[in-house]
Amino acid sequence: MPLRSTPARPVPLRTRLRATGVAAVCLAALCQTPASTAAAPAARGGELQNQLEQLVRAPGGPPGAIAVLRTDGRTQVVRAGVADLATGRRPSQYDHMRIASTAKAFSGAVALSLVDRHTLRLDETIGERLPQLPKAWHRVTLRQLLNHTSGLPDFSAAPEFRSILAADPHHHFDSRRLLDFVADQPLNFRPGSQYRYSNSDNIAVALMAEAATGARYELLLRKLVYRPLGLHDTTLPQGYLMFEPYLHGYDVTPPPPQDVSELLGASGSWASGGIVSTPADMTRFIRGYAGGALYGKNVVREQRRWIAGASEPAGPGRNTAGLAIFRYATRCGVVLGHTGNFPGYTQLIAATPDGRRSLTFSVTTQINKSQTPALLSRLRAVQENFVCALLARSQH
Repeated sequence: MPLRSTPARPVPLRTRLRATGVAAVCLAALCQTPASTAAAPAARGGELQNQLEQLVRAPGGPPGAIAVLRTDGRTQVVRAGVADLATGRRPSQYDHMRIASTAKAFSGAVALSLVDRHTLRLDETIGERLPQLPKAWHRVTLRQLLNHTSGLPDFSAAPEFRSILAADPHHHFDSRRLLDFVADQPLNFRPGSQYRYSNSDNIAVALMAEAATGARYELLLRKLVYRPLGLHDTTLPQGYLMFEPYLHGYDVTPPPPQDVSELLGASGSWASGGIVSTPADMTRFIRGYAGGALYGKNVVREQRRWIAGASEPAGPGRNTAGLAIFRYATRCGVVLGHTGNFPGYTQLIAATPDGRRSLTFSVTTQINKSQTPALLSRLRAVQENFVCALLARSQH
């Protein structure tokens, strides 16, 4: 897993100008009637391949896409386009990629594992574990951080944070001080009274986990998540260089596509979106995470207390929010998971509640509601068809 050893290089002016706009949205998405369990007729085999190829060819579509469907020990990989426009290499499930806000599920996995071990409590507050943070935030609980009802202002929307990124996209932030950018701000609303997706929530979750254990978040990830689930190609780096081989991420508007895989470092998103992984590892992760393999039934029950709220970008079907996980009620049935996007990448990971069937769906451009609403609607429709194929296959 070699890391690119290219020496630090100045970021071209065109890239810096794009970064000003890209950074404004990239981290914001890091940035009760159940659906019928009888799967509708779904796309299979060549039909899935055709849908993915049409997505890649769509105006503003990603240069590459890869989906991994796993059902009861069987794996199907569907891919379209290329992993690298310069070489024409096709995407692989072993390519590294930025997983964007699906990293929030990893912080959930750490926190809920500590709750299961009685090291943390869901009703524990910021004031109890992180008294150095603003007093106005002290009554916010771990539960509210995990289901985005905390009211914490989003550090990634802070003018100073965005200004630093626009001037130097490779800037190395102190990840444990990201909340300083909004430390002078009050809560956006009374904790528990509203749902509002915020990148600050998962930074605070990681800091609470560190305070409770005395261990660094990166070590907790390895001990509580990577090792139990057998993840061998997943890391939380600080810099901007990618591990080889990797899915190159692109900004496709305006053309020609620009490679933004290494536009931003991971230090400015950290526990909210900085992880680098592979489709193969993400498949292992979501099967274990959604299936409750990391903690006991009592914690799983708390995690699945659903409230109104959607992931960013929204996943397929009707979205509701749990603790660092979302419920996607599609026309064919329910899967649990998370989405995310980052410059050059849009991600969906989802699995059935028992973890036996899973979908990892990755594309190599950023697709979200604010910039590309029509393309996002198309992406969600294709993702729902893949979910339907996944659920239909299990019944044969």
